[in-house]
Amino acid sequence: MQAVVEHSPTPGASAQKGKGAGFLLLSPAVLILLVWSLVPLGMTLWYSLLNYNLVDPTLHGFAGFSNYWYLLTDPDFLHSLLNTFILVAGVLVISVGGGTLLAVLYDQEFFGRGIARVLVISPFFIMPTVSALLWKNLMLHPIYGVYSAMMRAVGLTPIDWLAKFPLLTVMMIVAWEWLPFAVLILLTAVQSLDSEQKEAARMDGAGPIARFRHIILPHLGRAISVVVMIETIYLLTVFAEISVTTAGGPGVASTNLAYLIYSRALLQFDVGGASAGGIIAIIIANIVAVFLVRSVARNLEV
Repeated sequence: MQAVVEHSPTPGASAQKGKGAGFLLLSPAVLILLVWSLVPLGMTLWYSLLNYNLVDPTLHGFAGFSNYWYLLTDPDFLHSLLNTFILVAGVLVISVGGGTLLAVLYDQEFFGRGIARVLVISPFFIMPTVSALLWKNLMLHPIYGVYSAMMRAVGLTPIDWLAKFPLLTVMMIVAWEWLPFAVLILLTAVQSLDSEQKEAARMDGAGPIARFRHIILPHLGRAISVVVMIETIYLLTVFAEISVTTAGGPGVASTNLAYLIYSRALLQFDVGGASAGGIIAIIIANIVAVFLVRSVARNLEV
């Protein structure tokens, strides 16, 4: 009588088989994502090397890097880059600074705190186009806007904000939209701070400013870095607020990189130049993203 010996698979073979099955299951989603991202990127890169204008069919053929050279030497492009930097930096300062102060305030006990929290977070759920229309027609209109009525009530001359301070006005609108996001993240971080630590500092004689500077602010370091990273990625692509309120004007006073690409593609019909701008924007966004992700990673390791 012969004994039958059953060979069980080794752990290594089972793990390898599991990895293969996992890759097989994930491959359709990975393939779709690659096609979804690489095909538009490849077409944009190809169009950026062509003379392609929708209103002038005589312009055709391979352009090489002339679209890039024309864009990089265009004063409007440099001005749009500066506007993009000012817009991103200004909104970050307002939203992160104001969000930190409001988060500390709303962590305190006071009457109506729940309603106040809901009101401060609600602008984040309003669509950018609707927000821009509200500010343009309801708040900032030089004739029947709320701010104009307030200025006339105290004897001042109303200001046409969108004409005199276009970039500052767009910055204010975008900051109003993103302030709730910063408050929500930072308030959660403040609430995670150990109350015994704050109480011990208070009993040791530390005042409100000292407690904020030496206890609360260091505790918020990681949350602030996450807010800065997420907001920066989105703020590089601000478009709706500019399109609705100023249309990039007067001139290019409020034109950022995203609106410049739009104007080249859909207002001037220069597909080649707009594609070159898109590639440059992708490069800039990736450089900023790598820097921000590394900064956040360093903060999380501390």
